[in-house]
Amino acid sequence: MKTLIDLFAGCGGLSLGLEKAGFTPIYVNELHPDAMQTYLANRLHLPVAKSNNQSNDITKVTRSKNDLKALATRLSKSYGDIDLVAGGPPCQGFSGIGHRRSFEVTKKQMPNNHLYREMAKFIAEVGPKVFIFENVRGLLNSKWTPEGIKGEIWTDVLKTFHDIKIKKGTKNYTYNIYWELVFAKDFGVPQNRPRIIMIGIRSDINVLTAIEIKNIFQRQKFQTSAPNPIELLGDLIDPKWVSGGSTMIYPSAPKNKVQEMLRYNPITKNVSKKGDPLTDHDYAKHSLHVLKKFKYMIEHDGKITPSMQTKKFAQRLIPEYWGEKGPFITATSLPDDYVHFSQPRVLSVREWARLQTFPDWYQFHGKRTTGGRRRAGDPSLGVWTRDLPKYTQIGNAVPVDLAMEIGKIILNILND
Repeated sequence: MKTLIDLFAGCGGLSLGLEKAGFTPIYVNELHPDAMQTYLANRLHLPVAKSNNQSNDITKVTRSKNDLKALATRLSKSYGDIDLVAGGPPCQGFSGIGHRRSFEVTKKQMPNNHLYREMAKFIAEVGPKVFIFENVRGLLNSKWTPEGIKGEIWTDVLKTFHDIKIKKGTKNYTYNIYWELVFAKDFGVPQNRPRIIMIGIRSDINVLTAIEIKNIFQRQKFQTSAPNPIELLGDLIDPKWVSGGSTMIYPSAPKNKVQEMLRYNPITKNVSKKGDPLTDHDYAKHSLHVLKKFKYMIEHDGKITPSMQTKKFAQRLIPEYWGEKGPFITATSLPDDYVHFSQPRVLSVREWARLQTFPDWYQFHGKRTTGGRRRAGDPSLGVWTRDLPKYTQIGNAVPVDLAMEIGKIILNILND
């Protein structure tokens, strides 16, 4: 068994992809109860479902060196030398959009922006063979304060992980670090979605140069092409849909291999047929004005007349086919960012999940959506808690198939 510890797990996109590659999660950390419920509800059959293999606030795990050491010892006795620790610390403060919603608080003042240090503490004590750090592209150019130096946060992040020193028996080890800015569409995901992927390889495991690791990444790219929206979502189109209503059964049979894979349930070993139950395919209740606007966009290749524009209007039409350059979108936490290619509405939770390559059997818990202030909290008042509705859980996740391809890279490194 290739063991996985998932930190800042969210609803489990990174973990699910790594599971598809061959890893088994044995320990999970996630602060938000809705995201944790989503994660665990889909893994009741795995070791990670045991209550003592879970934690919420990572700072409560790392603040005591003795407690962290005891945890590392217990995991080691139960599972041996841990293969992989993976995590993407919350990135709202590094994302351009996320920080614009942070009410003018500097990045240095936001507690979430320092959680990479807690991840490093955890890795230093557990000492896995490999670790993965994932985050948004904005981290590369971020600075702690408006007067700071561009890229200074990324410099701090790199130094923190480079400085990790671990002890295994009588020997001391460090990690050989490699990082790359990847684009999800290059790994068969129906999004552009740029992400930083950092890989740390324990110095006794596999001494690879940065060029050798880069070559492994390059070989893993373009193994599969990203599906077009019609190929991804076409079987979910219900001609009887109603604004504000729901479609609770599959309106058609799968039309291609992509849809068959998304409808395949690994527990029942079946592919859902026409008329089988379908979850999270609920439609937003749009006003007549909005319906008219969306219909116009569909009929005019995404364009909109000046009379329909608003200062906040930033919606884009998802086309049936991406075109020569491939996927150009990035799913965010906002369901109203994109308009369906053939029906005047935003995407349902299930369609949103498919953009992130979550299979249809994967169930999400919590509210469907919520207001912007409740999603963002209010750091200026010291309010750091946030709602995490289904759309946000999905938008925050690592695309499952991107994580799977990265998992294959890690397996190559471990098995080389």
